[in-house]
Amino acid sequence: MANDAAGQLSPEPLIQLGLGFWGPKAVLSAVELDLFTILAESGPLPLEALRQRLGLHPRGARDFFDTLVALAVLERDERGYRNTPLSDHYLDRNKQSYIGGLFEMANARLYPYWANLTQALRSGEPQNEARTGEDFFGVLYSDPQRLKQFLQAMTGVSFAAAQAIAAKFPFEKYQTLIDVGCAQGCVPVQVALRHTHLRGGGFDLPVVQPIFEDYVRSFGLSDRLRFYPGSFFQDALPPADVYVMGHILHDWNKDEKMGLLRKAYDALPAGGALIVYEAIIDDQRRSNIVGLLMSLNMLIETPGGFDYTGADACGWMAEVGFRETYVEHLAGPDSMVVGIK
Repeated sequence: MANDAAGQLSPEPLIQLGLGFWGPKAVLSAVELDLFTILAESGPLPLEALRQRLGLHPRGARDFFDTLVALAVLERDERGYRNTPLSDHYLDRNKQSYIGGLFEMANARLYPYWANLTQALRSGEPQNEARTGEDFFGVLYSDPQRLKQFLQAMTGVSFAAAQAIAAKFPFEKYQTLIDVGCAQGCVPVQVALRHTHLRGGGFDLPVVQPIFEDYVRSFGLSDRLRFYPGSFFQDALPPADVYVMGHILHDWNKDEKMGLLRKAYDALPAGGALIVYEAIIDDQRRSNIVGLLMSLNMLIETPGGFDYTGADACGWMAEVGFRETYVEHLAGPDSMVVGIK
C-alpha cells in the first residue's frame, strides 16, 4: 500500500492505472511510424534528423522521443537516439525476429475497439466488425492486407512461446508435427530449427498458404514443413504425432472448444500429444493479468470466446479421453497445456 510524504494513502498507483494507456500508445505509434526500423538502418540520429526522417511536426517530436527513452525502448546519448538491444531485435521489421506485427494490429484494430469495453461488459456482445453485422474472421480473411497484418501479429504474440515449446517439449520422441491454425508458421519453424529430424507443417484456411510458405521459405525449411489447407471445424486434420493449437482455443465457446479437443484426440495415434498454449490464466485467477485481459479481449472480439485456467484445460482434455495432462510455463504470460493420448 503506497503512502505519500505525509503518510497518507497515495493515489499514484491508481493514476498510473487510469492513464496507463498513454505509454503503450506511444510505443504503438512508434511502430506505426517505422521508428525502430529506421534507427536500425541508420544508427543513432539526432533529434532534428530523426524528426525529419519520420515526417513529424516539431511541436511534439522531442517529447515523443524522450517518452520512448523513459519507456526504455530507445536510448539517447550525445550522438542522438538509437534503439535499445530489445527494440532493435524485436521491432526492426527487416529482422526475422520482428514481432511488431502484433503492435501494428493492436494499433489499427484493438486500440479503438477497446474503447467500447464498457458496452461489451453491459451487452456481452463483440465490439469489433460484428457491431455492423459482419463476421470478424470473414472480414479479416477477405482483405489481404489485414490478413497479413493479423498473421504477423500472431507471430509476434507467439514467438517467445514457440521457442520455449521447441526447448521444453520432448520432440525427440516424435517424428511429425502439425500446427492447427498455424498463421505464418512461427511454431513449426521454431520447432524445426531446433529439432532437425522433425517434419510436418501447418493447417489453416487456404488463403493463408502463400503467407505461410513465404515465411517458411525465409528460414530455408520448405523441404520439411508444408502447408495443409482446410478448416479445423469442417475438415479432417492432417495426420501427425503432435498437434499444436496456439491462441486458437480461446476464440470459441466451451462446446466449440470441446469439439476441437475431441477432433485432435480422435486424430492422434496412441501416445500422440496435443499442445495447447495461450496466456493460460492461473488457477486462482489472481496473477496472470495478461490472461485475464486476453479473456476480456475475446469478449470484445468474439461471440463466445474466453480464456481459461490450466485446471480448466486439463479437465476438458481428460473428459475427451487424454490419459495424461500437465501444465508447463513457457515464456511471459504464456503456458502450454499438454495432453497425451
